[in-house]
Amino acid sequence: MTEEILNPEESQPEVGELYERYRVVVDKGQTLLRLDKYLQMHIEGVSRTKIQAATKADCVLVNGKTTKSNYRVKPLDVITVLLPEPPHEVEILPEDIPLDIVYEDDDVIVINKQSDLVVHPGVGNYTGTLLNALAFYFDGKKGKDGQPITPYLCHRIDKNTSGLLLVAKNEDAQIYLAKQFFDHTIERKYNALVWGDFSEVDGTVVGNIGRSIRDRKVMAVYPSDSEIGKHAVTHYHVKERFGYITWIECVLETGRTHQIRAHMKHIGHPLFNDETYGGDQILKGTTFSKYKQFVTNCFSLLPRQALHAAILGFEHPTTHKQMHFESELPTDMQSVITKWRTYCSSHNTDE
Repeated sequence: MTEEILNPEESQPEVGELYERYRVVVDKGQTLLRLDKYLQMHIEGVSRTKIQAATKADCVLVNGKTTKSNYRVKPLDVITVLLPEPPHEVEILPEDIPLDIVYEDDDVIVINKQSDLVVHPGVGNYTGTLLNALAFYFDGKKGKDGQPITPYLCHRIDKNTSGLLLVAKNEDAQIYLAKQFFDHTIERKYNALVWGDFSEVDGTVVGNIGRSIRDRKVMAVYPSDSEIGKHAVTHYHVKERFGYITWIECVLETGRTHQIRAHMKHIGHPLFNDETYGGDQILKGTTFSKYKQFVTNCFSLLPRQALHAAILGFEHPTTHKQMHFESELPTDMQSVITKWRTYCSSHNTDE
């Protein structure tokens, strides 16, 4: 998306995955004023404390350079600000929902999310979400500042995608981690089963991702030089071939909504049993009824898109150490892979 030079009074956020980016050009008649106070006056609903935390995390640039909160803004300064989304406005009621906690400290918690769990409340899912589960888990607990702990989302994964999810336990940690997501320095690897075979072992998909013009509920891929959508890059590596489907590992260079699902669909390899992107049909293979029954059985074992967030790495917001976490394939994906191995050993799947 091309940024537009805006007057302070007209400053509007550029909405990303879980952050908002503002770009402000200081008015010609502006008198010298502290940066944090100026931004508090010109970005609605943002506290001075949050601006100071964002500045400390290098999320505020003046004329392309990092600066301090006490910098005095000057006429025609160009200020860019990256701020994570605030906590969800919908009341989050505590619900006793099991959580698989991989790691936790005073600043972050890493969850291994089950495949049928929505991350946050939305239309049709106001309860029963990960945030409801975290509200229950944190109920009565206090953070390092002595205040009740509030979960701050750093990124999302789809309801029917399983795997590792990072959540901050305070606003400072969220701001620090948001910068890493924005800069694409977060390590993220996914395991997926997709329809079809690949001629190469490694490949890269590049293409803007934006809402489909035909169906606003799904994402579509547009040319990289298009003004539609946002730049997205997915690298993939073939782990195992089963003739009609392939097990791949995907590395995200960017983090757009439905990125892997949309990119794989775009290159003719929809995710196995991905209803939204057409992978819930038999797209490759024979016409024999036994084969159709085999695939149907696989769909029953894996009643969702075959996608798992397997690896997550980031720089810790306080210790600045590199953190690395891995999650094994869930049982449903393992079972389907085992079935395809057995099928391939007893059938010729060459097309």
